[in-house]
Order: sequence, then C-alpha cells, then structure tokens
Amino acid sequence: MRDTYQEQLDELASGLAGMCDDVARAMEHATRSLLDADLQLAEQVISEDIKIDDVRAAAEHQAFGLLALQAPVATDLRVVVAAIHGAGDIERMGDLALHVAQAARRRHPQSVVPDEIKPYFTEMGRVGVELAEKAGRVIRSRDLEAAVELEADDDAMDDLHKHMFTVLMDRNWTHGVSAAVDVALLARFYERYADHAVAVARRIVYVVTGQMPGPLAV
Repeated sequence: MRDTYQEQLDELASGLAGMCDDVARAMEHATRSLLDADLQLAEQVISEDIKIDDVRAAAEHQAFGLLALQAPVATDLRVVVAAIHGAGDIERMGDLALHVAQAARRRHPQSVVPDEIKPYFTEMGRVGVELAEKAGRVIRSRDLEAAVELEADDDAMDDLHKHMFTVLMDRNWTHGVSAAVDVALLARFYERYADHAVAVARRIVYVVTGQMPGPLAV
C-alpha cells in the first residue's frame, strides 16, 4: 500500500513537470507565431490550450483524492497542497501563452510587433521558455539551489518588461496608440508568465523546507 501511495505522489509530481514542458512549448510556439505572423502556429497554440486545462483538472482530481483517501502528513501533505496550487500557476502560464497567440491571430496578416522591437520579444520568449523548463526540472529534482536560481533568472524578464515601457514612451515611437497598447499588453503577458514559473519554484522550496519564501505571484 505504501509503495502504491508513493507512486501516486510521484505520478502527481511528474504530471506537473510535464505541464511545465507543455506550457514551455506553448510559449515557444506562441512567440514564433507573434514574430512571424504565423497564423497556423497561433491556431495550434490556441487549440492545444484545452489539453493543458485538462491536465490541470486531472492533477487537482488526483491531489484531492490523495487528501481524502490517504490523509497525508508532513512532507507528503506539502506535496499535495503545493501540487494543487502549482497546477493553477502552470495552467495560468498556458493561458498567457494563449493570449500571445490570440494577439498574433487577431492582427494577422499584419505583425503585432514592430520590426525594431522584435529582438526584445525574441528574448522575452527565450527567457520565458527557459524558466518554464527549469521549473519542470525543479519539480522533478526538488533541487533547492535551482529553485532559488530560478527567481534570480526572472530578473532578466523584469528588466525586459521595464525597458519596453522606455521604448513606448520614447518620442521616436511612430507606430501609434493601438500598437503601443498591443506591445504593452504582450510584455505584461510575458512578465506574468515568468512570475508564475517563479511561484512554482517557490512551492518546491515549501515542499522541501516547510517554509514559503516571500509572497507568491497571483
């Protein structure tokens, strides 16, 4: 019975790590659809988002089942509680990738992002994907050092997000208000995506130590 119980906990963690891989791929594809005005790729991200929602629902169902049937305590209880909250964070990352893809679809065949700032979104996409992939590795390994590093890695996304407002406020901006609104919203999507990856890592710190390091992203 104990072996089966541990297998269920491992399966729960594995499912969450797999979700991280899924949302990393979603953001990678969403960014490409944004930069290349690729409608087919945007549609793919949008249609596949339901799969991420389904995995979250399955993870929550499994977690609540463990609470009801196994009455976990100590570290095991923290694993289950962190899984419930973490599934929500990861599912939200998928939603933010979805929003990026929807922006690409909405403006197609035009590009949402002016050519001169595409390099910034290329970098935001790269950082976001790396954060999601690292969050998945942290879930699998429960590596505290990697979890703490992930929050430091998020500083790069914060810097890019802040710089985008400098670009938008520059007197040389010539693309109008509508484009500025699109760019500001897109930058926010990437910044929030990264914040949720950090929140996932913080929950692993909680699992291992029993203490939650600082406020979580919401």
